[in-house]
Amino acid sequence: MYAAIEKSLQQFFAEPQPDARRVFHGRGQRFVGLEHLCIDWFKPVLLLTAYSPVENVVSLLDAVQSSDSLAQIQCVILQKRYERNAPSDLLFGEPIEELVIREGELVFEVRPGKQQNAGLFLDMRLLREWLQVSCTDKNVLNLFAYTCSLSVAALAGGAATVTNVDMSKPSIRWGEKNHRLNRQDLRCIRSIPYNLFTSWGRIKQFGRYDLVIIDPPSRQRGSFDVEKNYAAVLKKLHQLCNPGADIIAALNSPFLESDYLIELFAAHVPDAAFIDFIAPAPEFADKYPDRGLKICRFKLP
Repeated sequence: MYAAIEKSLQQFFAEPQPDARRVFHGRGQRFVGLEHLCIDWFKPVLLLTAYSPVENVVSLLDAVQSSDSLAQIQCVILQKRYERNAPSDLLFGEPIEELVIREGELVFEVRPGKQQNAGLFLDMRLLREWLQVSCTDKNVLNLFAYTCSLSVAALAGGAATVTNVDMSKPSIRWGEKNHRLNRQDLRCIRSIPYNLFTSWGRIKQFGRYDLVIIDPPSRQRGSFDVEKNYAAVLKKLHQLCNPGADIIAALNSPFLESDYLIELFAAHVPDAAFIDFIAPAPEFADKYPDRGLKICRFKLP
């Protein structure tokens, strides 16, 4: 029943794994019967995320434990995203609610299974790598910053300043902790913990920007809807940016294809040149790529 999961885990855990990674991506529709399961590694915690009920949890745990040849897993959590508030069950080990994990040279606090998201979107790994080599001396604006992992990467890549905007004050505080964990100069970090659409004045105070990151939720009740509100953000770019600024625009809706962003820019920022796509991390391979994460890079003239 769980042979594909066991094979993936055996390959992954055959050697020491210090970095956080997606280990099994059932949501990519490439494993028949396992489309409802994803598995993430936050050393030493293995987080199993289920989007519908799991058949035979005991067999699933057996597949996990038999794959751990180097005894790296200390805790296994099953999170039920199909239930209200996404509750979690501890399947193995002692509970670990918060921990600091690695991704290359960076570190982040994560809380696997404690709330709907652990605090680090693993599919953005290649974007964080890009930021670490592309931000020298830039003034960076991070919209929908969540826990500020992209800003951490930007500062690690030599950014002069970062401005984090997110309406969730707890997320911004979590992000500030991530900056401290990476020993980054807090004088280079500005935080705006308010709704984006009531904060343009504050955002402009810290501009103009050389790089803008737009990574919104597909739909957040009462604050943002991709199809209704993305265009409103794009219309502000010329007021916020220096000439030649880079724009990173992300879209994570399974119902909107990558051309949606290109067409949106053509309609509302027609002088912005599409440069390329930044691929999601390869461990998030999807049978239907346009249903997964899309990250586009544009440049203003």
